[in-house]
Amino acid sequence: MKNLFLVIFCVFSISIVGLAQDKLTPELLFKLGRVGNPQISPNGTVVLYEVKFFSLEENNSKNYIYSVPINGGVATKLTNESLSAFNAKWRPDGKKINFLSAFTGSVQLFDMNPDGSGIRQLSDINGGILAYKVSPTMNRIAYATKVKLDEAMNEIYSDLPKTSARMVDGLFYRHWDAWHDYTYNHIFVTSFDDGKIKQGEDIMKDEKFDAPSRPFGSDDEFNWSPDGKKLAYTCKKLHGTQEALSTNTDIFIYNAETKTTTNLTENNNGYDRYPQFSIDGKHIAWLSMRRAGNEADKNRLMVYYFDTKQNIEVTLLFDQTVNNFEWSNANNTLYFTTTVEGTKQIYQAKEIGGKTATTYASVVPITKGDHDYTGFDVFTTADKKITTIVGNKQSHTLPSELFVIDAKGLEKQLTFTNKSITDKIKWGKVEKRWVTTTDNKKMLVWITNPPNMSSSKRYPALLYCQGGPQSPVSQSFSYRWNFQLMAANGFVVISPNRRGLPGFGSEWNDQIIGDYGGQAMRDLLSATDDAVNIPQVDRTRMGAVGASFGGFSVYWLAGNHNKRFKTFIAHCGMFNMESWYGSTEEMFFANNDNQGSYWNIPRPKNFDNSPHRFVKNWEAPILIIHNEKDYRVPLTQGLEAFTAAQVKGIKSKLLYFPDENHWVVKPQNSVLWQREFFEWLDIYLK
Repeated sequence: MKNLFLVIFCVFSISIVGLAQDKLTPELLFKLGRVGNPQISPNGTVVLYEVKFFSLEENNSKNYIYSVPINGGVATKLTNESLSAFNAKWRPDGKKINFLSAFTGSVQLFDMNPDGSGIRQLSDINGGILAYKVSPTMNRIAYATKVKLDEAMNEIYSDLPKTSARMVDGLFYRHWDAWHDYTYNHIFVTSFDDGKIKQGEDIMKDEKFDAPSRPFGSDDEFNWSPDGKKLAYTCKKLHGTQEALSTNTDIFIYNAETKTTTNLTENNNGYDRYPQFSIDGKHIAWLSMRRAGNEADKNRLMVYYFDTKQNIEVTLLFDQTVNNFEWSNANNTLYFTTTVEGTKQIYQAKEIGGKTATTYASVVPITKGDHDYTGFDVFTTADKKITTIVGNKQSHTLPSELFVIDAKGLEKQLTFTNKSITDKIKWGKVEKRWVTTTDNKKMLVWITNPPNMSSSKRYPALLYCQGGPQSPVSQSFSYRWNFQLMAANGFVVISPNRRGLPGFGSEWNDQIIGDYGGQAMRDLLSATDDAVNIPQVDRTRMGAVGASFGGFSVYWLAGNHNKRFKTFIAHCGMFNMESWYGSTEEMFFANNDNQGSYWNIPRPKNFDNSPHRFVKNWEAPILIIHNEKDYRVPLTQGLEAFTAAQVKGIKSKLLYFPDENHWVVKPQNSVLWQREFFEWLDIYLK
């Protein structure tokens, strides 16, 4: 009997150890709920949020609305899977929750009680609703929908109803992953009451412009004034080729009573986006980029004073870019997120009085640590004494969860959506490494080690090449380029914040422009050469991987690596800069980053440093992945690279997705992507 007990105990112990050390897999990634959109109730007691869950079997996702007491407690699911509700917001009086759902076919506006009961459909708008905002006074609502203003060829030639031809007379005939569909996003305004929402008035009538912008625009691009009389919105009022060449997006203010519109930012030729009125309505803030054509310029936080007609740059002395922001009613305080040294933190800027004009105090950090805060909401008590922030926090070992943060930066976890899964995973240790570059600068490199790493063993290593080209290698929890997943498969992952990434000042960020094959590539090689000094890294088994500009980097390194790498994987990468320039869609990006076109004299050096010019040096096996619906880096880039590898007799494969865009978003495609990724690496690095 004692022996039987011992056997049972040993089996039980082994199973517990196994549960505590599950290996992270692609399939496990898709069991994680993706938490977002925190919304604090008007009385500051309850937090509304959303969770997206994926089904590998059904190859889709469902969105759910939850609530949780702000002081902590049990989370309540408010909607079921048949609704797949999203874009949830508290009604300004806190008595209802509004949300969007395609439950009845097209996407329409619904509401429900705070406990999830009493669900009602409020709208039946032709074409459905893209985004919405209820005015603080609850007498009006603004919503966005598509308006058809152009004719297709079979409409022009009514006797040819089955023709599928297109006639194109300007650029932006396709954008990111879709061809122009003859419609434009427009904002409508109508009355809002406790019943049905009627078809509103198009405040952009007959204008061939988009608001919100396509394809990523949201209701962050329009907001009501506190008195419900004015609606500020973002729009690039350019069409066709001019739209493709320019970033000149402005802030417009529509007066719902006089039905007139004014341009607040007509003197700035760069991006102006995401307007928000202050709580007292005396100011309006927005994000602004000064340099025309530069989509990755410093995002400045601007405030306009309606009484004095003054613009104040809140972040004038702050050399980082602002990601998103929120007003508080505590002395017109602004809170915002920014990227700082490979992390995303929440900062604060308070209004102070000056002798000549109202200005803002130096910005100060609220949070710190190795994590990313990707979004947040703010609540301040009526007496302005207590401010509470609820933020979306994530890291390399934490899928996004909500945390409550006080004004001093003290954090408390509020949601535990994925705890039952993440507690069982054995995570690899993440380390910071500061590497000296070829121009004697210090570069932050994240090193992700395999779980249970042995000091007596040598491991293959992967150089991760970031895309963007100006997007940070921060503490994001990725569902494709997941460093912990790579480490779980036995690789040391080297992730450099090379030249051209935000979080290290404007000079560092700008050095990528016009010099794709220069210092940024030397930084990647510096990180590689430094990593071989890690005792557990096997310098004879190193690979380089990346997507978009990371794919460019992989192609470029394949011809310039001097035997450092044994294999490469490039996803949706730029291969031939001349043919890419002639087939991409946002020409402001192509012109800015290349500092001109390939026919310019003098010829921009990006074209002479194009990866295809170094194919003669290719010798290592390469896996090329590309997607049909990627119009930013068109499919032909991957086909050209694969043809070059095959003609040269290099071991190579092409993984092609006919239904994906610049990313891979469908669950089964995503898992297949990971399986092929690791199978290739197992062949050439294990």
